[in-house]
Amino acid sequence: MTSQPSASFVGIACVLIASALWGTTGTTATLASGVGPLGIGAVAMGLGGLLLALTALRSILKSRHRIAGQWPMLVLGSLSVAIYPLAFYSSMHLAGVAIGTVISIGSAPLAASLIERFFDGQKLTTRWILGAAAGLAGAALLTFSESAGHGGADAQDARAVLYGILLGLLSGLLYALYSWVARRLMQAGIPPRAAMGSIFGIGGMALLPVLAATGAPLLASWTNIAVGVYMALVPVLVAYVLFAYGLARVSATMATTLSLLEPVIAAVLAVVVVGERLPVAGWVGVGLIVGSLFILTVPIGGRRRHRDIGRSGASGAALALATPVREGRLRR
Repeated sequence: MTSQPSASFVGIACVLIASALWGTTGTTATLASGVGPLGIGAVAMGLGGLLLALTALRSILKSRHRIAGQWPMLVLGSLSVAIYPLAFYSSMHLAGVAIGTVISIGSAPLAASLIERFFDGQKLTTRWILGAAAGLAGAALLTFSESAGHGGADAQDARAVLYGILLGLLSGLLYALYSWVARRLMQAGIPPRAAMGSIFGIGGMALLPVLAATGAPLLASWTNIAVGVYMALVPVLVAYVLFAYGLARVSATMATTLSLLEPVIAAVLAVVVVGERLPVAGWVGVGLIVGSLFILTVPIGGRRRHRDIGRSGASGAALALATPVREGRLRR
């Protein structure tokens, strides 16, 4: 009688820990002195992606023929994995940790719905329109509050914030794209671990030249080395494993909703540790973006919640890692 509540508690704890770890990436990146966003992105997803591939190596080898038969999708997903961290960390570098993280996370489920609309023929629902409206309003408030805060004398800084927001939107699109590719591979009969492992592995290898070209400052001090090791091991490898473990014990809907802790952690750490400041309008914008995620992820009820969850939340790729797709629904 007590095993189910206990399992649910463990699952909730794992998802919350994973989400909190994801939320530390931006602040941790600022601790690496002299390391640019490309170097941070390359070490995080490059080495982390290769480690994820190694943990799934046996499954990849067993499914190698099916994976080879899906090579166009594999190339698309791997390129998305390779470019995503470069855009994500550049977004935080230009716009700030709080804004870059929230924009990237907030735009991902909206981008996923558009991808499914154009490529899978899925209709845009009233729920999606409401979520999109809230998310766009939040992004507009963030942009306006930052531009107003910089003023004419710092027009260059204001442009940097705008470019950072655009890169955040790009990273959200790429995140949604490689999550969608992973689902397509699973629908083709490739096991979840093999699908995600192959995408992350090839994407990680593609990032190694970027790491070689930009990662030298990572070796300049023990602090920088520690940041590089942390970024590869903790927010990528450990967090994804924890999230997958949690998904085996709680519903996908609950797990994705709990993952909304990530932008909250990122924003709080940016203010407390990094010293970033957001005006009131900026915090309202953050609230609207997080609110849009609730609109897109909190279940309506019945069978639709399992279909909705596949296209929502900032942790869609981790969700895809742990839950195969069959006939349009997610199953454990």
